[in-house]
Amino acid sequence: MVSGGCIISGATVRHSLLFSHVHVHSYALIENSVVLPDVQIGRHARIRKAVIDRGCVIPEGTVIGEDPAADAERFHVSEGGVVLVTPDMLGQVKHYVR
Repeated sequence: MVSGGCIISGATVRHSLLFSHVHVHSYALIENSVVLPDVQIGRHARIRKAVIDRGCVIPEGTVIGEDPAADAERFHVSEGGVVLVTPDMLGQVKHYVR
């Protein structure tokens, strides 16, 4: 399912839920994932079985959900193999106005 305000530009999205204002750039692949609002996913990124937190900017060519050992070094991986990605884990600082 893709929410209003999303842009999927030459990318592939399968069995996933994209919240509002998600931009998926060319040649990216998203499978079996949940992407929360205001996320940018770079070109050639591959994301499988992941939850991407609000405001993340996934750099070009990033691979998430294919190598559990590599994912565990950077992100939180559940017992079921679902990868949680937050801006802090990517080294990004987000400021929200309340």
